[in-house]
Amino acid sequence: MRRVGGRRPLRPSSGRPEPGPKRFDRSGTRRGLHWCAKLEAVTLNLSAAYIKAVTEASPEARLIFDRFHVQRLAHDALDTVRRQQWRAADADDKAAIKGTRFALQKNPWNLTDVEQGKLTDVQRTNRPLYRAYLLKETLARILDGAQVNVARDKLLDWIAWATRSRLPPFRRVARTIKQYIEGIVAYVATGLNSGRSEGLNGKIRTITRRSFGFHSATSLLALITLCCGGITLTPAHR
Repeated sequence: MRRVGGRRPLRPSSGRPEPGPKRFDRSGTRRGLHWCAKLEAVTLNLSAAYIKAVTEASPEARLIFDRFHVQRLAHDALDTVRRQQWRAADADDKAAIKGTRFALQKNPWNLTDVEQGKLTDVQRTNRPLYRAYLLKETLARILDGAQVNVARDKLLDWIAWATRSRLPPFRRVARTIKQYIEGIVAYVATGLNSGRSEGLNGKIRTITRRSFGFHSATSLLALITLCCGGITLTPAHR
């Protein structure tokens, strides 16, 4: 956990505390209550555990669902449709699907000529898979928008399209997006995401891998604070 715009973790601790801001309030201290009361917005993924922790500890905080976790739902649904179509296809249709995994997942501007040709073959020979690809791309374009009301209307249109798409994986995604639509629209309104937090978590995992041989968690926490806490060392011999 970190402040928005910050690059340092807040109060690293050992063990596995409850997720989100609840960790500040688990002892019932004034400081914990103070932290939770000051939270105005929290960026998080669609995990029920995180949502529950934030809403219980900071009921006034605005929930903002990270766009990349929302898009991941569509990417996973697309890959599920691809596998289903592969299993149901005959030998000729499998030739068009073969080698399309990464072409379907990549952004259009990153496609090579060969990958673009693969998508053209899919468009011609496998309409359900190409429909799934269009659903994935359309959701990404909606989240690129900057107008809240337009984004909400387009998300509702996308939910209706996915619901009648006859693609069960995307129907499930549509139900999830409908359930959390206000938190998704909040991303469009604020532009806040969990990118820096994810990067900080990756840095901490790297530090943890370097810490084999430490005899206690205290030493690991000290190293995390040293590397990520903004501490500037000025050795006396310099």
